[in-house]
Amino acid sequence: MVEVTIPGSATLRLEHLVLDFNGTLACDGVLVDGVADRIGRLADVLRIHVLTGDTFGTAAKALADLRCAVHVLQHTAQAEAKRDYVAALGAEAVVCVGNGRNDRLMMEEAAVAIAVVQSEGASAATLAAADVVAPHIRDALDLLLRPLRLTATLRG
Repeated sequence: MVEVTIPGSATLRLEHLVLDFNGTLACDGVLVDGVADRIGRLADVLRIHVLTGDTFGTAAKALADLRCAVHVLQHTAQAEAKRDYVAALGAEAVVCVGNGRNDRLMMEEAAVAIAVVQSEGASAATLAAADVVAPHIRDALDLLLRPLRLTATLRG
């Protein structure tokens, strides 16, 4: 569990990290440098779930050596599937990270939503739904490895 105290708000007790794959953890289907190490460290304190449309068909292989559950979604209603997955986990204990338009609904559902803007860009609707916008996935994951950064960003 990662505990984040937000002055003027509730203390968050995060148990699950839900991640998008392409555009978030990977670029053109290839895992971004530095992601594997960070996921390895976060897997000690969070249950990690990757939800993906798997555009390039590489997610399972790219994540095979990491402690995370990989779920390839159907090609339709991906936004709803991601939202429903977060809700089923217990949204109050979920932090999610994504960039695409199909990540917007899970961002609205999760206790903490982090949008990343990398090579693939990010959906404006998803950015608007996020609690935090990070310039890179490494920075987003570092927020969870160093939760006082989240405290500083989210304080009222």
